Amino acid sequence: MSVAVILPAHEEMDWIGPCLDSVLASTGALPAARDIIVVANACTDGTAAVARERTAAAAARGWTLTVIETDRPGKLAALNLAEAQTGARLRVYLDADVVVSAPLIAALCAALDTDAPRYASGTPVIPVPRSRVSRVYGRFWQTLPFLTQDAPGFGLFAVNAAGRARWAAFPDIISDDTFVRLQFAPSERMRLEQTYLWPLVEGFAPLVRVRRRQNRGVTEIAERFPGLMENNSPASPGGMGVARRALRDPIGFCVYAGVALTVRTPIFARKAEWDRGR
Repeated sequence: MSVAVILPAHEEMDWIGPCLDSVLASTGALPAARDIIVVANACTDGTAAVARERTAAAAARGWTLTVIETDRPGKLAALNLAEAQTGARLRVYLDADVVVSAPLIAALCAALDTDAPRYASGTPVIPVPRSRVSRVYGRFWQTLPFLTQDAPGFGLFAVNAAGRARWAAFPDIISDDTFVRLQFAPSERMRLEQTYLWPLVEGFAPLVRVRRRQNRGVTEIAERFPGLMENNSPASPGGMGVARRALRDPIGFCVYAGVALTVRTPIFARKAEWDRGR
């Protein structure tokens, strides 16, 4: 068995070090053949240099770390470039601002060690944001069915060889995680108890921009790949579910609803680009 951690990175100098360090600190039964492939796409900062600083540490821990620099922008192009460099049977797709817990990579490998097509992710944990509005938004958002009843895979998802065979190259789309998740029926998706840290954007305006981008990403997939939507699990809590959540957390509901409503206003009706809001 072999595993490749595929890590596209654009202007991630401040984040990629802790991300890579967490992968290198992985414990448990890891495949003997294990690679990390960083693609620094259209970076003007020190992303590639920070990643290369981990080369020796990676080798000492049994990993092969490859850093590729490309002038071509775009996360999907970076994913395709990384995949051209590997024949690993298991593939973990990781965002550069994510920090994995020590047992997660090994747990993903164990869960995906099957000939049946499978998709897996860990349990996301949102570090406490500095911004109060983001703290309140995140508190409410984490109670929604999409996060509690599925394996959403934002920031981190993994597939085995049979699962990866379900699509060719990554298309030029907004939401790679949604595209991959919907290649699998709910029964083929696994949410593992092992955790990873996924930071929420800070502040109201960045929340709106990212939420709008997420919405556009789902709409794009529904329009371009309508057949995939059959694998979508219910994402709405329904009227009664919303009412119960609003009663339990009225402030959280107001902030969450405020972001959702603002997304529809003309000032944010622009082309969705990658915007983490940092």
